[in-house]
Amino acid sequence: MTRLEFRMKTISPATTGTDVFVRALIGLAGLLALCACGSQASIPNHNEKVLRVVPVSDLDNMDPMSTTAYVIRDHGYMIYDTLFGMSAAGEILPQMVDTWSHSTDGKTWTFTLRDGLEFHDGKPVTSGDVIASLKRWGEKDTMGQRLLSFVKNLEAVNTKTFRMNLKEPYGLVLESLGHPDSYVLFIMPKRVADTPATTQIDDMTGSGPFIFKKDEWRPHERIVYVRNSRYKPRSEPASGTAGGKLVKVDRVEWIVIKDSQTQASALTAGEIDVIESPAYELYPFLSRHSDIQMVETNSLGNGFDLRFNHFKPPFNNVKVRQAAMAALNQPSFLQTQVGIPGMYRTCFSMYPCNTPYASAAGMDFIAKPDPKHAQQLLKDSGYDGRTVILLAQTDLAVVARLPGVARQLLTQAGFKVDIQSMDFHTLTTRRDKHEGWDIFLSRYTSVALLNPLSGQIFSAACEKAWFGWPCDLKLENLRDAFAIAGTSAERKALAEQIQVRSMEIGTHVPLGEYMTRVAARKNVTGFVTGYFTVFWNVEKH
Repeated sequence: MTRLEFRMKTISPATTGTDVFVRALIGLAGLLALCACGSQASIPNHNEKVLRVVPVSDLDNMDPMSTTAYVIRDHGYMIYDTLFGMSAAGEILPQMVDTWSHSTDGKTWTFTLRDGLEFHDGKPVTSGDVIASLKRWGEKDTMGQRLLSFVKNLEAVNTKTFRMNLKEPYGLVLESLGHPDSYVLFIMPKRVADTPATTQIDDMTGSGPFIFKKDEWRPHERIVYVRNSRYKPRSEPASGTAGGKLVKVDRVEWIVIKDSQTQASALTAGEIDVIESPAYELYPFLSRHSDIQMVETNSLGNGFDLRFNHFKPPFNNVKVRQAAMAALNQPSFLQTQVGIPGMYRTCFSMYPCNTPYASAAGMDFIAKPDPKHAQQLLKDSGYDGRTVILLAQTDLAVVARLPGVARQLLTQAGFKVDIQSMDFHTLTTRRDKHEGWDIFLSRYTSVALLNPLSGQIFSAACEKAWFGWPCDLKLENLRDAFAIAGTSAERKALAEQIQVRSMEIGTHVPLGEYMTRVAARKNVTGFVTGYFTVFWNVEKH
């Protein structure tokens, strides 16, 4: 794969008058932070090294196939391992797999697992476990669905070797098995993986570097992981989701603190060690604090998007979707939500800018927003003036300001918009239903959208598509063609056609790209560069 070169030059924020205000808020939050963290933190052995982290959001369920919420993906990486990983340079590299090969006709793939792989209960990882995990993953993930549609059968050759027999050659076998973002192919015991993907699992027996301590889980307060002494890391240096996952602390405690000022106060007081996703308004203060470092763990970046509910009026009408697309303005979202020069940029492409498939083809609705044109399109669409329900999450600072911008721009175009605010767990529950919502806004890690199959957001497979359920046979046929294309030139041409079609039918609206930093105490080192924050290789001195 072409090396991914996207990195933004960050401009250090200048001191502003808001610093005084922010410092005052943090000072006022101090006692609350100390009280909250003190009540939530357990009392481990004094000889243990404990890393205390405020995660990206609260963790409400544990099944990595239940939703694409990033906190659940991150939980999955703590306790499970994968067959392949992706390095920070975009290379697909073996992880649990030792060796692999394919036949000359490309229709038979054989994989052998590394020696010494065990689950948390001490039982060996076998081919049967892998095959069951593959099948469960293939029920939910868009790349998994495509891959398994080409699979004639999966067979266990022996306890460590399995074979994938294809109906015809498929060009994205390794990319599918190793793509790092939700849904991720995590390897579970067969008894767990045999659970249908539509049913949530509660057995957290994993294959990865950390063990989830269910007995210490306090919902909405604390999630605890401990070092897995049975885990056998690879010998290569860690990079992205690939390489050696060396655990260098005894415990990782995820401490749920929803208020951003309270998070910052707890960090500066030393009650916690890391904030995964600090609010942007705190960056200037945290950047200048003598005990705090701002760490880049995702050099590829992230993006914002808006998702329509295609299932019901008014957005089951493509002309209404196009009117909304013409109304939305990337700079307005980016400046309001991020606002720090060098930490955001417009990107008029469905694929991350400066990556192989990035293109401006078909993006005029997004690149040239026009309120008057949007008003005319809405009038021509037959929109009946019904209220558009916009779901807004309140407990994730990195997207909290987006809904207000969307309402303003859509209202100017003639839409009637009702923002309904809720926490992230409630939003993920609401968006899972066909009724009760029309729009939600979300963020994505850019690595998820490197090609037309890797991102859930690209699917137009009707009921099998991601929330919003776009339904378009032409788009799905183009994605099938991409999957079997034989050359990079063919894939690039098809990726562009897919983008054009996606924008014609309005699957979603890209709202620009942004960067984030992890805020950490300076005695915490070893963060792995990749696509999101992971906690193997991290040390606390």
